[in-house]
Amino acid sequence: MERNERNLTLLTDMYELTMANGLFDSEYRDTITYFDMFFRRIPDKGGYAIMAGLEQLIDYMNNLYFDDDDIEYLKGLNLFSPEFIEYLRTFEFKCDVWAVPEGTVIFPQEPIVTVRGPAMQALLLETMILLTINHQSLIATKANRIVRAAGGRPVMEFGARRAHGYDAAYYGARAAIIGGCTGTSCLKTAKDFGVKASGTMAHSWVQMFDSEYEAFKTYAEKYPDSTLLLVDTYNVLKSGIPNAIKVFDEVLAPMGKRPLGIRIDSGDITYITKKARKMLDDAGYEDCKICVSNSLDEYLIRDMIFQGAKVDTYGVGERLITASSEAVFGGVYKLSAVEKQGTVIPKIKISENIEKITLPGVKIPWRLYDKDTGKAIADVITLSGEKIDSSEPYEIFDPTYTWKRKVVTNFVAKKLQAKIFEKGKQVYNSPTVQEISGYREEQVDAMWDEVKRFEKPHTYYVDLSESLWNLRNDLLSDRKLKEKTAK
Repeated sequence: MERNERNLTLLTDMYELTMANGLFDSEYRDTITYFDMFFRRIPDKGGYAIMAGLEQLIDYMNNLYFDDDDIEYLKGLNLFSPEFIEYLRTFEFKCDVWAVPEGTVIFPQEPIVTVRGPAMQALLLETMILLTINHQSLIATKANRIVRAAGGRPVMEFGARRAHGYDAAYYGARAAIIGGCTGTSCLKTAKDFGVKASGTMAHSWVQMFDSEYEAFKTYAEKYPDSTLLLVDTYNVLKSGIPNAIKVFDEVLAPMGKRPLGIRIDSGDITYITKKARKMLDDAGYEDCKICVSNSLDEYLIRDMIFQGAKVDTYGVGERLITASSEAVFGGVYKLSAVEKQGTVIPKIKISENIEKITLPGVKIPWRLYDKDTGKAIADVITLSGEKIDSSEPYEIFDPTYTWKRKVVTNFVAKKLQAKIFEKGKQVYNSPTVQEISGYREEQVDAMWDEVKRFEKPHTYYVDLSESLWNLRNDLLSDRKLKEKTAK
């Protein structure tokens, strides 16, 4: 396999290697482990999140190797045994991996990525799984909130200059497309993933010329088929719009061309767009689009629409690409089971914080859909050996308030995870970003409107099968008994 130019194998936390080194000479060296990546809370108190980043995780796993520079660096730390260093030199990825496909609507506690493999290998994956899925899922989720707020009006991702580094700009723009943005200003993302590149001019273009009119005229002459003018460098209503209309009349009209639009990047956008729309319409340019930008988010966009702003498209930058309202997705990677002599032994992490108590065992997340409406009813996490038979009634119940129960009929049950790697070999083909975005749209459409509210959305149920609930309860009770006996 051809290696990537950039080796990311050491993009990992130190403790992953110190733990692996510690296991190397122990009886647990070849123990088969199961790890789950999941998240605990939806950003912005939203009703759901969007899965993204799997393609880059696959690329990472396909390129796991320690090159000569890595080996020399690790030897120089004087922390690892010579035998362990040699193991790293000849490292070969052997894990099985399952994951929820990109674009899927996801909820807290359900396994997003599951890894089965030797303990030393499964440990090494933690950082990259988390940073890749956490980042892109966060941006895709934020982008989808903004796109939904726009109510069908196109949203373009404009955030590269405010992103937290070039990878955040590049992959953040990819995630924004998955979330529903129609284009990006980041040319590398547009080129590499085959998505629409969007952009016009900066204020510096206008300032560079002796007059605003000359700046607009020059631009229109150069790009007569895609003339979109930034009209707020000086004064939108007194200067920008009048000069734009003059250029439309004197440059484009004689060519038989129509303007693409204007962009407004400052001021009271709601008020200005209402006035601008009237000026453009009165001049005969009813088809001239109004694009707005300037630190927008889902709440500002929603309020502008409510107040009657005349906006056709939105360019959203810093608050999307940094997810500034809540900049952490919070996914975690936890051990859920080990195999000993062919027997799977469930593992659980216990905490005084109920949210941090993990789900033990090898699990499968399912989604139940109503056959008549196509809407999602609930998700159910089962143990791996369990099946949900759609031909029979199925009882779901609240894992906390267990008396809240419902018998589901006339439904379809679908597994959420797909097999990605089989013993270290990729067995899954990633869709294109456009295909993922289309799938995401289907996924969101399957959610009830109440789940999509921005404020106090309906809590979508993620239930446990009775067997999984009993397993967790038994492990908790057993731990409490041991603690009591120890006292």
